[in-house]
Amino acid sequence: MGKLDGRVAIVTGASRGIGQAIAELFAAEGAAVVCVARTVNDGDHQLRGSLSSTVAAIRATGGRASAVAADISAEGECLRLVEEARALHGPIDILVNNAALNYYIPTATYPTGRWVKAFAVNVHAPFILSKAVLPDMIAGKRGAIVNISSGSAIGPGRGPYADQVVRGGVMYGASKAALERFTQGLGQEVAHHGGIAVNCVSPSRVVPTPGTVYHKLVEGLDDPRGEPPLMMARAALLLASEPADKVNGRVTYSQQILKEFGWIETARGRGVDMVGSGYSQV
Repeated sequence: MGKLDGRVAIVTGASRGIGQAIAELFAAEGAAVVCVARTVNDGDHQLRGSLSSTVAAIRATGGRASAVAADISAEGECLRLVEEARALHGPIDILVNNAALNYYIPTATYPTGRWVKAFAVNVHAPFILSKAVLPDMIAGKRGAIVNISSGSAIGPGRGPYADQVVRGGVMYGASKAALERFTQGLGQEVAHHGGIAVNCVSPSRVVPTPGTVYHKLVEGLDDPRGEPPLMMARAALLLASEPADKVNGRVTYSQQILKEFGWIETARGRGVDMVGSGYSQV
């Protein structure tokens, strides 16, 4: 039996990278996964990956998955995708807010329209989607909302700062800090319902994905300094499957939460040694 048997999960940003890894692992653990992104087919985007390829990979291994194309920067699109997900598989048990947007532009020249759209994807969409799925979770007395954050939420610390060139991550850090505060506030709000957990997890190191390669945050998908996407997927699985009273309101890091629950021992390059909770060492 899988950890998510009989559950329905929505995963945004599931066309590549961390979202793809989460969607594939959740399906392998028995969930019916609704994969959400804007890129429907390979070649529709400059980066490799698509909803079609993610869903095909899941179905090829016997998993259940459906694709819903949506631009979650718009409220109407968020509400539509939740309704389509319900029509496909039933009430929603799990929501993973993974999709994120940044342009790495210095604040002095950051176009206002791009700033607003990035906040719409990174902060407003998690709120709108959470609000839309909470009635299902409250009625079913169980549910998990997992928000994917970033170490950039912490910020550079107190100044004065050295005279140096930075990468234009002000917007991304600010939006992820807002997402983390939203996570804990919502977790506190829903605690009295019982059975619902709202959490936030960040990678312990930069995850090599088509996006981080494109932005030159890593040297390639096999960069040994990076954290494999599977580790973030397993951290998300832990937060989506452990009892709510053990994890609700967590703002944590992948390796930190996995070690705490005994799901991880070491990480070596692209391989991960897992211990406990039904995982065998690899």
